[in-house]
Amino acid sequence: MATFDQSTPFMLLARIHVKPGCIDRYLELARMTDMAVQSSEPGMLHHTFDQDPDDPQAFVWSEVYANDESFAAHVSNPPVQEYLQQHAELGDGFSIEVYGTVGDVCRKLMESFGLPLKIYPSKLGYSRV
Repeated sequence: MATFDQSTPFMLLARIHVKPGCIDRYLELARMTDMAVQSSEPGMLHHTFDQDPDDPQAFVWSEVYANDESFAAHVSNPPVQEYLQQHAELGDGFSIEVYGTVGDVCRKLMESFGLPLKIYPSKLGYSRV
């Protein structure tokens, strides 16, 4: 049986809603952030920005982290901090879902942002990531 803890990979979905008239600027912000994350975060194993097919102003960041340490590195990365600041200007919705087990320190870090957050701890399965 697999053991899930702060050392195992997990998925995070960040659901974003963009203000009317701001999609082009938001897409450029997301593109620049994605490029910075790809070049500076080896613990980010998967990072995409996906558009909702039913709402053109809704997007989802789909992210797979190698472990809790990779999440901490992500949220302290200066381009990500800049992204979050600009989101406040361009976006009007931000919620987070986590699929996988995280440790107490990571959970507290996630909760510290004050965003809607739901964590689904793993009970069984495996990861080939």
